[in-house]
Amino acid sequence: MITPDVKDWTWVLERPCAACGYDAASVAPHQIAPLVRANRDAWLRVLARPEDAVRRRPRPDVWSPLEYACHVRDVHEVFAGRVRRMLAEDAPAFANWDQDATAVEREYAADDPARVATALAAGAERLAALYDGMDDEDRARPGLRSDGSAFTLASLGLYLLHDLEHHLVDVGEPRAGARAEGAPA
Repeated sequence: MITPDVKDWTWVLERPCAACGYDAASVAPHQIAPLVRANRDAWLRVLARPEDAVRRRPRPDVWSPLEYACHVRDVHEVFAGRVRRMLAEDAPAFANWDQDATAVEREYAADDPARVATALAAGAERLAALYDGMDDEDRARPGLRSDGSAFTLASLGLYLLHDLEHHLVDVGEPRAGARAEGAPA
């Protein structure tokens, strides 16, 4: 029932997202780890909502908050793997990740919100810790998307933050970064 998202979202590195307000240009690379943690805390609040609210889709073709949280949990895992490869290898190329197929395979809608919260929190912490340990030289290390687009660890983190933040807005929460910055959501 969900329409697959096939958009190339890398444009969020060049201009603000009108839908959620995220502006990569306003985030310094050293802020990535603290913002991943702030986002994690916001997702834990989402998953603490009453279970019927967490599982309810706003429309049949839109993920529920639980399904979005499962996606965010998996984003942490996928991106942590990419970060580790970029730190260990010279310009690794990444296979495309089909997030919609993952949602079906992992049965997001049937998952347990408490288990998702635990895994999401742990994954966010692992990812944030990777960014905590980086210096400017590390953040400049390159990697390549399956379409050949180049990232650095800094731009990958800024791109990642958009995904995490945008989905908070999708479930009716203000962006965690907006709260941390004191800016409007």
